[in-house]
Amino acid sequence: MDGEITLRPIRLRDQRAWREVNRRNRDWLRPWEATVPPAPPDRLIQRPTYRQMIRHMRREANAGRMMPFVIEYQGRLVGQLTVAGITWGSMCSAHIGYWVDKAVAGRGVVPTALALAVDHCFRTVGLHRIEVCIRPENAPSLRVVEKLRFREEGLRPRYLHIDGAWRDHTVFALTAEDVPEGLLLRWHQARPGATQK
Repeated sequence: MDGEITLRPIRLRDQRAWREVNRRNRDWLRPWEATVPPAPPDRLIQRPTYRQMIRHMRREANAGRMMPFVIEYQGRLVGQLTVAGITWGSMCSAHIGYWVDKAVAGRGVVPTALALAVDHCFRTVGLHRIEVCIRPENAPSLRVVEKLRFREEGLRPRYLHIDGAWRDHTVFALTAEDVPEGLLLRWHQARPGATQK
């Protein structure tokens, strides 16, 4: 938690609020949301229900491969942030994806939630590297990683199926050594009106 912004595990009972925010933002989120590529003719793939999504996320979380969160602003669910693809051993890395209600975009909600998640991954969980992959056309999301000073590492051609097609993504990353003081502290110090020590 940081001020009016809370990052907490997603729950089954979040269904009504999650659906309402997602429904209201459908057009705004569509260009950035992952889609399922067309299945072979002999396979039928359906979008999972909310309950199925939560069950899958719980299994992955229990296996140590995912940390699914919701973002709250002023006590209201306004988005989702998921740490996924957690790899242990000699890599100790993960990637983070997120979305937020258009009504709160531009208020520092996502940078704060992302900083909270990265600090948790580095300081509590023990990961070493976090990646965020963003479509080059997604200006608001690019602004988030710019504000937090993630390092740009290159382009991944046709990386994810988004909005009905395979889309290129730019990779941004941080390692624990990049933010020894913590990403949240760095974000607070970089915000307008912050006093530098």
